[in-house]
Amino acid sequence: MPDAKPSLTSKALEPIGHPDPGTGTFSPFRYPVFRAIWIANLFSNLGGTIQSIAAAWMMTELTTSHQLVALVQSSATVPIMLFGVFAGAIADNYDRRQVMLWAQIGMLVFSGVLAVLAYLDILSPVLLLVFTLAVGIGTALNSPAWQASVRQQVDSKQLPQAIALNSISFNIARSIGPAMGGVLISIWGTSFAFLINAVSYIGLIGVLLWWKPEARAIERRPIIPAVGAGIRYCAGSQPLRRILVRGLSLGFSLAAYQALLPTIVSDQLHGDEFQFGLMLGLFGIGSIMAAPFVGPLRRKLHLEGILLLGSVMFVFVLSLLAEVQVVWFALPAAFVGGVGWVMILTSINTAVQLRSPDAILGRCLSIYQAVTFGGMALGSWAWGAVADWRGLPFALHAGSVFLIASFLLLRFVAPLPKPGEGVVRD
Repeated sequence: MPDAKPSLTSKALEPIGHPDPGTGTFSPFRYPVFRAIWIANLFSNLGGTIQSIAAAWMMTELTTSHQLVALVQSSATVPIMLFGVFAGAIADNYDRRQVMLWAQIGMLVFSGVLAVLAYLDILSPVLLLVFTLAVGIGTALNSPAWQASVRQQVDSKQLPQAIALNSISFNIARSIGPAMGGVLISIWGTSFAFLINAVSYIGLIGVLLWWKPEARAIERRPIIPAVGAGIRYCAGSQPLRRILVRGLSLGFSLAAYQALLPTIVSDQLHGDEFQFGLMLGLFGIGSIMAAPFVGPLRRKLHLEGILLLGSVMFVFVLSLLAEVQVVWFALPAAFVGGVGWVMILTSINTAVQLRSPDAILGRCLSIYQAVTFGGMALGSWAWGAVADWRGLPFALHAGSVFLIASFLLLRFVAPLPKPGEGVVRD
């Protein structure tokens, strides 16, 4: 009799075509389940990028307030700050595949309703923020489970490469999505862009229904005590604690670019939705091109060095954008910003994963996200308020000064761990 068709359980962790997948940048693609989730997640990220473009641009048409436009960015990151630690406990207490599946279904529903409301032309600034907040809650629930599940998809030797490839997936979407979003908005309007995002969740939902990972041992605890255990571990681990402090500061600083870009393009550079998409597209291209080199650079420069390099790039970006008046002169800033962004966030994410035990990995990742993206949410609000108070150029220069001052101070107050310090093997 022929063998039964294999399921995606333990076979998912067997590389195809070679007994040893090696440790190259693209070695995780030899694992079938990682490859399938990566491809589906690429389309989901593409839809999410298109929706974020549409929401930010729609807000510039609904209001002239820099702060309300910046709050579109905050609405996507505030849920990670508020609910992220609970999402991490859920990821550790339950089947991570199931958590991801229900989060994707919820985001599909809310994105679909948003598309209908936009089509009926009944969205207000507050209503737009409510729905982007709802989708952000889905992202907050999904993210710790998704990142923690990478260990169920590849061998531990490929974990840093898998994290980098997931970052590449997100940044490919950043490079293609903005241009697509700009074209879709200019031809069919924002409602169609929202609809594209709703449809983009379907592929990943299908893959998650298909994937049947081996059951992992779960020591289930009530959510609040489980959250407390994760917080105590992160607070008690000096290397993790220092990483989280740096993530908070960097997230606050980087938000100046993300939150103010829509109004920079529309007000200061007098651009249109396509040029806004082009700026974000070049940001994504910079991220993609830099991602394969982050690992080798991190090994050569170590964590402190690569975060310093990324921060210097962002100081250049913010300073240039504060002075230019034409979109074409701002394009180099977008590209360099993408390079710096992936250097900073991929390095911090990898540092947290390597220093977190598997039993509480979801909680450690969610705490990292709550801190870093919480810093971004607070930064989006703060830099938007500064821009309303003193104008965009002042806010961008202020962001540069804050980034320089905070980095120099924290390098002495909260130095990043040295190679091998605090690394967990389980």
